[in-house]
Amino acid sequence: MLGATSLLIGAALLMAPPARAGDRLLATWGVTQVEGAAGGGLTPWAVIAGTGSSDQVGGSAYTTRLRTQDGYELKAAGAAIGIRDRLEISMARWSFTLSDQVAPGKSVEMTSVGAKAKVLGDAVYDQDRWWPQVSVGIQYKSTDDKALARALGARATDDVDLYLTATKVWLGALGGKNVLANVTLRNTRANQFGLLGFGGADIGGRRWHPEMSLAVMLRDDLVLGGEYRAKPDALRQVPGFEEEDAWDLFMAWFPWRHASLTLAWVNLGNIATLKNQQGLYLSGQAAF
Repeated sequence: MLGATSLLIGAALLMAPPARAGDRLLATWGVTQVEGAAGGGLTPWAVIAGTGSSDQVGGSAYTTRLRTQDGYELKAAGAAIGIRDRLEISMARWSFTLSDQVAPGKSVEMTSVGAKAKVLGDAVYDQDRWWPQVSVGIQYKSTDDKALARALGARATDDVDLYLTATKVWLGALGGKNVLANVTLRNTRANQFGLLGFGGADIGGRRWHPEMSLAVMLRDDLVLGGEYRAKPDALRQVPGFEEEDAWDLFMAWFPWRHASLTLAWVNLGNIATLKNQQGLYLSGQAAF
């Protein structure tokens, strides 16, 4: 699957001219969401990856690290291609190290491959219209530790998330500063984002869950915001594996047009018997 996606990304680069500086307003392509899509750290936005405009191909690559106070650690990396500011193809690879209090030396890994298509509007340039930019997306996810997922009662070890997302930027809306809002509806049954499989004894099918982002551009190169992501609780019948929603507060800095750095405080709630798991999130992105 990853090999096929890499070939598609390579072909896209040959199909259209690369992005040039000045084609899109700085920072409005977002950073990279943990599953590989353009957006915030927790949730995808309707924007398309990369700095390219409607006649160009752009893209991004990212690496992310998150460590909670009890020793859970996420390492993620991936890449995305944006084709003519209309279609996005992405992929990501996760390695999640479990706390020594739960399973010393144990890691769970996951692969995510996604696609997103813009279907309506422009988040920035439709200032004279009330409607946002709207995109639809899909993320195929597969956990490597299939035995663990099945032992916990997961219905599947690979599955797809479907989502509908809407993003709007209001230029100069808050004391002359730009404001961004995003709402995403995700159809999913993923346990801990998919690391622990999909579905459980209580929840077999996918359900819709909301995700939201709100951000203010303090300067052209500095963005302050927060996110919320509702999650399924399909393993709640397994003692200690009840799942809670996630949220973060983030600062994204774009020192150059082709690079950004995001620092966030993230709360993931209960993870495998340990409550209130939160910690620092650091993510770097290169974009073109």
